[in-house]
Amino acid sequence: MTNVIVAFSREEDAKNIRNILVRNGFMVAAVCTSGAQAVNSADELGSGIVVCGCRFADMVFNELYECLPKGMQMLLLVSPSQWSGRAPEGVVCLGHPLKAQDLVSTLEMMVASLAKRRKKLKSQPKERSSEEKELIKQAKELLMERNHMSETDAHRYIQKCSMDSGTNMVETAQMIMSLINR
Repeated sequence: MTNVIVAFSREEDAKNIRNILVRNGFMVAAVCTSGAQAVNSADELGSGIVVCGCRFADMVFNELYECLPKGMQMLLLVSPSQWSGRAPEGVVCLGHPLKAQDLVSTLEMMVASLAKRRKKLKSQPKERSSEEKELIKQAKELLMERNHMSETDAHRYIQKCSMDSGTNMVETAQMIMSLINR
């Protein structure tokens, strides 16, 4: 579930937006009345969406957006006269008068976008360190020398053993090295 922070300078506005979101199944992690509170809440959560107004007592939405962690997105609720196209790239804007269904559907779209980005980041293979690459290389060389395999065959062998045993290639290379060097 994606964390949502509601931040408006008027507490009444913040509570009304929170109530709309909670009724529609969103988890509101924090309700804030200042930019500093929103930044602190965002830092604690790390990722999610900040639903906010244009101005706070201590900052405006641009400053708030710049202070947010990388995993946070912003949904700006503002009247068209205040907005005038000044929103930075990455900030989604909804104009007044606000309809509850527009807010909910926009937030659902943003949540889906965040989930897609998380899934994409998770599916990317982890970069191996130079020590790990060297260990795999040594295991391949050992297999090539002792079992008269080509480099491709040795690599495939390590991959297959890795998949069969449910371990990563580095652990498999370590096992091969320890078994052959007995």
